[in-house]
Amino acid sequence: MRNGKLSIVLPSAQAILAVILLVTVTRAAGQQETILHSFGNNGKDGTQPGTLLFDTAGNLYGTTTSGGANQLGTVFELSPKPGGGWTENILHTFPVSPKDGDTPAAPVIFDSSGNLYGTTSGGGAYDAGTVFELTHTARGWRETVLHNFNPNIKDGSIPYAGLLFDAAGNLYGATSSGGAYGQGTVFELSHKSPGVWKETLLHSFGNGTDGFGPTGLIFDTAGNLYGTTWSGGAYGAGTVFQMTPTAGGGWTESVLYSFLNNGVDGYGPNAGVIFDVVGNLYGTTFYGGTDGIGTVFELSPAAGGWTEHLLYTFINNHTDGVYPTSGVIFDQSGNLCGATEFGGSKGSGNVFELTPSGGGAWAETILHAFVSSKDGVYPNGLVLDSSGNLYGTTTFGGAYGYGTVFKITP
Repeated sequence: MRNGKLSIVLPSAQAILAVILLVTVTRAAGQQETILHSFGNNGKDGTQPGTLLFDTAGNLYGTTTSGGANQLGTVFELSPKPGGGWTENILHTFPVSPKDGDTPAAPVIFDSSGNLYGTTSGGGAYDAGTVFELTHTARGWRETVLHNFNPNIKDGSIPYAGLLFDAAGNLYGATSSGGAYGQGTVFELSHKSPGVWKETLLHSFGNGTDGFGPTGLIFDTAGNLYGTTWSGGAYGAGTVFQMTPTAGGGWTESVLYSFLNNGVDGYGPNAGVIFDVVGNLYGTTFYGGTDGIGTVFELSPAAGGWTEHLLYTFINNHTDGVYPTSGVIFDQSGNLCGATEFGGSKGSGNVFELTPSGGGAWAETILHAFVSSKDGVYPNGLVLDSSGNLYGTTTFGGAYGYGTVFKITP
């Protein structure tokens, strides 16, 4: 990957439209959806779950933005039972405390010792969010707040995105606001000693044609960071950016692509990007495309910059999905899978798959359309198990109306 500032390469509307016209839409046969858990507002269970995480034993972990004993969110585990079905275990309920965080909106991650790390979008000492750790002890899971975001000192605030580790055990993340220009930050937490973490602001967004409101981050093999911003950039429609460590210990940000909002290109990316094996980036935009309801895009490194290819633009036909709120993942065959928050036959969202169909085109298959109140409503990001099954959550719906965890089996 390149270091330093990269120029922005803007594709023509004609080139983008040529790709769009080659795309076909089909519906899958033989896909089976199973509801693994319906969240219930029963004074203990969480409500409105987010993206999931697998451990090596096949258990699922996630957060809920609300619910729990104090209605401020939970961290939960779902474990498969030998005879079938899944058992939920509440690992942590966020308390009513000025020192603790609340409203976790991002997935959790593991360290090498099996501890969980995550962010809360609210609460903490300055009511601007926290970074927390859950340590597995003989009595259960114990929470420790590692950092309280303090916008009063130009720190970031409201971290909606998840975290990631580098090889040295440092944590990296993004905040949607705060920083020197009030438009978000990328930060690092370094583990200095037991129980002591130091925050370093790597970048403040919002200066000039920079992006506003960063989302999730990802590393490449050279240690560079990549992510998206919801808005800002050269055209105010969002960006894809790269952050490169410098020899002096700092980081340099480069805007790889600025979305156009020209009636063809997507805009407003609401999730991070992923890499393929040759270094191309893939992601979604919440808005834009020819019908204004979202796209799936690819960015390819080229001489002098990066080139965007629109792989799919969602169609306003009462069957296709509307507004992909999460990113995409690769399945074992190299297809891209994702979810749209709305749309589908009942307007409650779809899970979709994009398959390369030759000539640079990708064909969409709808794997599942959420159809009823007992089914999930408004799906979030997906994860894949070793057998090729897809797992995800819905924000609402299910037996009690407060969200679900679902499985889609090919």
